[in-house]
Amino acid sequence: MVRDLCDGQLDGAEIGSTEISFTPEKIKGGIHTADTKTAGSVCLLMQVSMPCVLFAASPSELRLKGGTNAEMAPQIDYTVMVFKPIVEKFGFRFNCDIKMRGYYPKGGGEVIIQMSPVKQLNPINLTDRGSVTKIHGRAFVAGVLPFKVAKDMAAAAVRCIRKEVRDLYVNIQPVQEPKDQAFGNGNGIIIIAETSTGCLFAGSSLGKRGVSADKVGIEAAEMLLANLRHGGTVDEYLQDQLIIFMALANGVSRIKTGPVTLHTQTAIHFAEQLAKAKFTVTKSEDEEDALKDTYIIECEGIGMKNPNL
Repeated sequence: MVRDLCDGQLDGAEIGSTEISFTPEKIKGGIHTADTKTAGSVCLLMQVSMPCVLFAASPSELRLKGGTNAEMAPQIDYTVMVFKPIVEKFGFRFNCDIKMRGYYPKGGGEVIIQMSPVKQLNPINLTDRGSVTKIHGRAFVAGVLPFKVAKDMAAAAVRCIRKEVRDLYVNIQPVQEPKDQAFGNGNGIIIIAETSTGCLFAGSSLGKRGVSADKVGIEAAEMLLANLRHGGTVDEYLQDQLIIFMALANGVSRIKTGPVTLHTQTAIHFAEQLAKAKFTVTKSEDEEDALKDTYIIECEGIGMKNPNL
C-alpha cells in the first residue's frame, strides 16, 4: 500500500522473502484502494498509510478492504472511538466511514478514510489522567448469531466492571449489525472509559468458536480495568500507535503510560533509526504514581515539513 501511495520501488515483498528494499518517491493524494482479500485488518492498513498521506500534496481517500473487527489488531470501533480523538490532537482531522463490517475468516469489510494533508504536526502532552467520568460500550452480533449473545456479553461485562467501579453508570449497548452492513458472522464487544481530562481507555474482545458470550464480555471488562489501574493517560494499545506521530511532530511530546509494551519499544527503535527522532522513557515521578508501574515517554520530534504545502 505504501509503495502505491508514493509510486515507489519495492523489491522482495513476497511471502518467504527474508529481505525487502523500498525506495519511496513523492507521496500523492487522491483515491487509494487496498484490499487484504482476507480478514486482514483494515485498521493496520490505515495505521501504515495515515502518517504518509498527511504529507501528501492533496487530500486523500483511502478505500480499505478486509476485516474490520479481527484478532491481533485494533477493532474499527477502537480506531474511531479511541485512536481518532486522541491522534487528532496532533493537529489534523480525518473522517472514517464504515461501509461494511467484516470478520474472521471471510473478511469482506470496507471502510473509507478521508483526510487532508498538513504542513506540520503539533506535539502533544498527555500527562494528566484526571478521573474516570463515563464508561460506555457496544456489544455486537452479526450474521446468524442470536441477539441474546450480544445481551449476554454486555451483561457479563457490566457485572465485572461493577465489582471495581461502583459509582458510575456503565452503559453497554447490545447491537445487532444490520444485514446490509456486515459480511459474514461475528460477535464482539468494546468498552470505553472517558476521564475528566479527555483521556480514553478501552477493553475489547472478539467471540471465537467454543467461547461463551459471558467469557467474551468478562475478558473485555478485565482488559479495561487493567488499563485503568496503571495510572497512565493512554491504554496499552494506544501507546505504540502514537509513536510515529510523536516522532514527526514539531517539538516535544509527552505521554504517560502503564508498562511500556514490546510494540512500543519496537516503534521507538524504528522511529529513532529512520526518522532520527530522540525518545526517552522514564519512570513517572508523580506522587500518585509512586506505587504504580507508570512511565513518561518523551520525544523530541523532527518537525517534519510537508514540502507540497
